[in-house]
Amino acid sequence: MRVGRVALVGAGPGDPGLLTIRGRKLLRRADVVVYDRLVDPRIVDLVPAEALRVFAGKARGVHALSQEDINALLVAHARRGRRVVRLKGGDPFVFGRGGEEAVALAAAGIPFEVVPGVSAAVAVPAYAGIPLTHRGIASSFAVVTGHEDTGKGAPAVDWARLATAVDTLVILMGLASLPRIAHTLMAHGRRPETPIALVRHGTTEAQETIVGTLGDIAARVEDAGFTPPVLAIVGDVVGLRGQIDWRDRRRRTRARGLRGPLSVISPLGSPPERGSPRTAT
Repeated sequence: MRVGRVALVGAGPGDPGLLTIRGRKLLRRADVVVYDRLVDPRIVDLVPAEALRVFAGKARGVHALSQEDINALLVAHARRGRRVVRLKGGDPFVFGRGGEEAVALAAAGIPFEVVPGVSAAVAVPAYAGIPLTHRGIASSFAVVTGHEDTGKGAPAVDWARLATAVDTLVILMGLASLPRIAHTLMAHGRRPETPIALVRHGTTEAQETIVGTLGDIAARVEDAGFTPPVLAIVGDVVGLRGQIDWRDRRRRTRARGLRGPLSVISPLGSPPERGSPRTAT
């Protein structure tokens, strides 16, 4: 029997329009798709109606499938000659365990490819109007996980060293640990008045943002009742949000009934209609 192939595909941060062309092509001819919790259902629906869909989502402390089971599932379907798409939120190799799955596939002799996705680490700040670098304000940034693996014993991140090592910090999966993280950053050199933004459900229609400082953000989060998924941005670049928060400005324009040609790309990336303006990137 012919051995199939596995594609580790990044679905992007939430907005279906950020799915790559390559990812979309692979989904449309997949026999099996194994997808994560935060993947938009409209992206999953790109697969053929007859394809097998397997939910492998994970939330804090609750896993539909263990990582070992996911690895075995990918190998088993590929050995049956099927075209398998492992659909992961964001980018497969940025806190997505895509590397672990690639190692398992390589060890089993399964052909595979990796399709990078738009990572939430860069997309969510952009959708919140926050550049990670800006001339005269920030020339470096780091992306870290705020989720601590209790099995490691030691903290996953050396917050003491990281506190002043870069200008901008992007923290994924850190809401539960936020009070401790903020305290540690301040204890090792970050000013209490350092701006911080928390973005919930980034790049989706449900996106919400809270802005505060390291000194008061824990109280603000508690008052707002924020729940995951949340991404945090720490640094002076957060102060630019008021000037360049393009998404909230667009929402306000729509609310006033002044809706214009704000976007020429459909949620799933179909081409603009004839005569529509095109945008350059």
